[in-house]
Amino acid sequence: MTVNASPPGRIRNISELARLAGVSAGTVSRALANSDLVNKETRERIQAMARLHGFRPNQMAKRLRVQETKVIGVVVPLGHEQRQHLSDPFFMAILGHLADALTESGYDIMLSRVIPDAEDWLERIVDSGMLDGVLLIGQSNQFEAIERVAAWYKPMVVWGSHRPGQVHCTVGVDNRLGGQLAGECLIKQGRKRLAFLGESVAPELSERFLGLCDAVKAAGLPAPLQLSTHLASDIMAEEIARHIDRIGAEIDGIAAGSDLIAMHAVRALADRGIAVPGQVSVTGFDDLPLAEQTIPRLTTISQNIAEGARAMVTALFERIGGADAPSVEMAPTLVRRDTA
Repeated sequence: MTVNASPPGRIRNISELARLAGVSAGTVSRALANSDLVNKETRERIQAMARLHGFRPNQMAKRLRVQETKVIGVVVPLGHEQRQHLSDPFFMAILGHLADALTESGYDIMLSRVIPDAEDWLERIVDSGMLDGVLLIGQSNQFEAIERVAAWYKPMVVWGSHRPGQVHCTVGVDNRLGGQLAGECLIKQGRKRLAFLGESVAPELSERFLGLCDAVKAAGLPAPLQLSTHLASDIMAEEIARHIDRIGAEIDGIAAGSDLIAMHAVRALADRGIAVPGQVSVTGFDDLPLAEQTIPRLTTISQNIAEGARAMVTALFERIGGADAPSVEMAPTLVRRDTA
């Protein structure tokens, strides 16, 4: 009976392969990189030995030696809403577009959902030595921390609002104009008693509320109610239901701070026999794929998430290359459907 020979032992590093091949570690490294500096016979012999012993070079170590990791950090800071999850439809939508653009350019992604627990949370990320650059999805309530790091760390781009004179590079829509468009849409539907469902802590949502106030003021209507609503999906529906129970008869138009908030508002109104848009008109903000799949379909403000994600990646690559890519502010658009 023939007994199969045991497979050769696994080689762990270039030094071990070099000793086995009887050459220097540098020769092994060049041979595995298919360099013409090593003659063809030696190169093929070393490559064959590497395959036989199951050896693959540590690509991350190689990248670190040349000060390039080919990894981009995609970070979601949740200082204002610590219960929000990456499964949130907005995060899923923008993450998908970012991942497509980055991987098509040969980069890997390191995804982090961060609850800022110290002033230097962002410094720890950019100083890790593991990343070529960072994309932040949202400013949360961390504007000052982002500004501080952006003063010396250039390969970072943030999805969010742009303030005059800010240091960090942002890509996003004019949120105040978006809020104004939502308000004007509701007012054109004859709505006179408006409310805003959303937080006022995050810069983006605060700007959306101010835009709604602009539209209401221009129309000579009473100031809109601001109904604080968390972005965390596990408590959002309950909060909105309480708001509707408390002030439902006082309002005939709702501008929601996000599409998800708007969808929960439509559901809460329907559960109470309040017709949308017959009795109350509702607008969202984001234009997620879900917005045209709900019944009734959601009237909303589009952020053009796909275009924004591409702009973020383009700006980041420019900054990695040494250019000082400026912020990009896109124009929001009203997408009329069924709820307003």
